[in-house]
Amino acid sequence: MLLVNKGKVTIIEPQRGRAKKEKIGKKVRAHIKYRKKDDTIVPGDTTIVGQLGWNKRILINWANRIGLEGIECGKYVDDKADIGTLAHAMITDRLSGQATDTDEYSKNQIAQAMSSVQSFDDWEKEKKIKVIFVERPLVSERYGFGGTLDIYARINDLFELIDLKTGSGIYAEMFIQVAGYWQLLKESDCPVNRVRILNIPRAESETFQERIVDHLDLYWNIFLNLLEIYQIRKKIQGK
Repeated sequence: MLLVNKGKVTIIEPQRGRAKKEKIGKKVRAHIKYRKKDDTIVPGDTTIVGQLGWNKRILINWANRIGLEGIECGKYVDDKADIGTLAHAMITDRLSGQATDTDEYSKNQIAQAMSSVQSFDDWEKEKKIKVIFVERPLVSERYGFGGTLDIYARINDLFELIDLKTGSGIYAEMFIQVAGYWQLLKESDCPVNRVRILNIPRAESETFQERIVDHLDLYWNIFLNLLEIYQIRKKIQGK
């Protein structure tokens, strides 16, 4: 593990695998192709967990309710997604000492995102936080998958992985997702004392939520099974 000091942020340069970023617009996080050292492309953490579909029933019920209220679902989702993306960027950019580009967002979206960030600020001010890195892509050479970690920091003398969510809540699939990130940190020789999920609200109808993830070994076991299913499906599709 190589430590590089950059201002107030200590960057840990991973020694395992690499990831290639492709810009596809300011509003969308750079598309990342995760590659092992031998240049083999491997799936991302969210792609693997996305096969599970535990939250589909929740999304269907939500879309039905939105439709009954006379709201055009597509536009509503796009607007909230943009606010969430911007709020996420504002938080991680500030932690890494960068300015956030807001050129492609409306004034209302910027105002909503700034309001969202306030909930993170309220949470942060009660803690002693030393950021190690943000938005870091890592690749597992052993298991063949990659992921981009939101925040890895030392909080009140504990090394923590923090995953930021912007939406209506924290769901079980998210625990499986962060178990993958947990494994990536361990493979990179980064100590992890705690894994935390923070849900940042984007509207008055949403609330700030926080969960410390326990039983990571069990969620990692589910992740491994999903990874195996993904690999089998790829073989079947290849034939």
